[in-house]
Amino acid sequence: MGLQEDFEEHAEKAKTLPESTTNDDKLILYGLYKQATVGDVNTPKPGVFNMRDRAKWCAWEAVKGKSKEEAMSDYITKVKQLLEEAAAAGTS
Repeated sequence: MGLQEDFEEHAEKAKTLPESTTNDDKLILYGLYKQATVGDVNTPKPGVFNMRDRAKWCAWEAVKGKSKEEAMSDYITKVKQLLEEAAAAGTS
């Protein structure tokens, strides 16, 4: 299986993560996903009162410069880690 297919498979698996997944972990996944699919952040930073979108923008900005392949690989690793943690906690 190629990296693209593996990435797409894990993007689907990420949708099954438990509710208990932390916002920090969700933001890491969001930033890596956007970097892998779009590239470097290409939108202006949302205003201070738009906290949700600002946090998402910052998560994406944090991985700026990563190659598409590196972002995909990191995303897959993070999804696997979160799924393993959920299984170990019995919340899958």
